[in-house]
Amino acid sequence: MQKNNPLHGVTLKKIVEDLESHYGWQKLATLVAIRCFESDPSVKSSLTFLRRTPWAREKVEELYVSTINSPWYQAPGEKND
Repeated sequence: MQKNNPLHGVTLKKIVEDLESHYGWQKLATLVAIRCFESDPSVKSSLTFLRRTPWAREKVEELYVSTINSPWYQAPGEKND
């Protein structure tokens, strides 16, 4: 059963897009020191690298989970009340 897995049903593309939207490439590169976030970053190049590099994908997924669980996180498209 996957209901307790915060990544269940979340694509790697959505993870990268949400993190980039929340932090921006520059901050993301400081949080997860991988070249695809540092040098000419794009969603496409990041996905290619992360799909081939399990340790990097794991770091990005860990950052995503900690980010979405933060009380200060606001998902893209959500409005402040």
